[in-house]
Amino acid sequence: MRKAALLYNPVSGGGRRRQSDLEASLALLRSSGVEAELVLTESSAGAAEQAKRGIAAGADTLLACGGDGTIHDVLQGMAGSPAALGVLPMGTANALAHDLGLPMHPVAAARALLDAVPRRVGLGQISYVGFDGRRAANYFTVAAGVGVDAHLFYKLNPSAKNRLGMMAYYAKAWNLWMTHRMRRFQATWTDPASGMARSSSLTELLAVRITNFGGILREFAPGASLLKNEISLLMCHTSSRAAYLSYVARCVLGLSRKVEGIEIIASKTVSCDSNEQSSVYVQADGELLGTLPATITLVPDALTLLVPRDFGSEQTPGRV
Repeated sequence: MRKAALLYNPVSGGGRRRQSDLEASLALLRSSGVEAELVLTESSAGAAEQAKRGIAAGADTLLACGGDGTIHDVLQGMAGSPAALGVLPMGTANALAHDLGLPMHPVAAARALLDAVPRRVGLGQISYVGFDGRRAANYFTVAAGVGVDAHLFYKLNPSAKNRLGMMAYYAKAWNLWMTHRMRRFQATWTDPASGMARSSSLTELLAVRITNFGGILREFAPGASLLKNEISLLMCHTSSRAAYLSYVARCVLGLSRKVEGIEIIASKTVSCDSNEQSSVYVQADGELLGTLPATITLVPDALTLLVPRDFGSEQTPGRV
């Protein structure tokens, strides 16, 4: 890391403490010989454009200062470039930071990144129909979802998320579990064992790239990893609310994920479509994107990611 741009959104996060953490992280990097600057972003498109400008100006490292949504926005402007992505966790869930095993305090994370190593990893990519009716595509690092979880982000109040953090997610998820009418859609994927196409009617599809989500869920899709050139597909064939609750409970308790009507397979691509008149939503990295039809693929060797030296040897919960 020689020249770094720290990208952050000034209108989100924790006010003075957030600004103080940013300034302390910047001072740490500069005192370690890194040419670093803070770069303000005020929208998803703005973050992607600022990432491109930073790379064009000679930055070899872009540090996403925020949560998984901020990382997602920055990623859209740097995927496929030679620049490295680093994470300073300052968001709500910080799933990617947990998976990498980074400290959850931004300054401690900045210190850890000074000793980090670059690893080339694959990225998920989801193509979908945007709310303007046009086809679009986004890269993702954590997960992309179709169905129930995307409906959660459709219903989630941003102000409640900013005030209550993860409690807002849990409260809305519990409300949807009790009230949401699950809409079915068709998914088609390639069976990894036979190479044959398979198809099924689902109520939820979660395409996962990380091992450890942190928090109470921990390992949500066993077998998923950024270091693999495949995507772990968590597929819910059932509309049973009890099955959904059982799966989440087993994740929380660290038990076997075997639940009737729910399976996990590995694949490089999956396509989803729906015949229902009501919209079936899609999300990536916690960002609501649009609706079906959608296709999710794995793009190999798409990103240089700064990771702790022991990343991958044993992926343990993020350090505090």
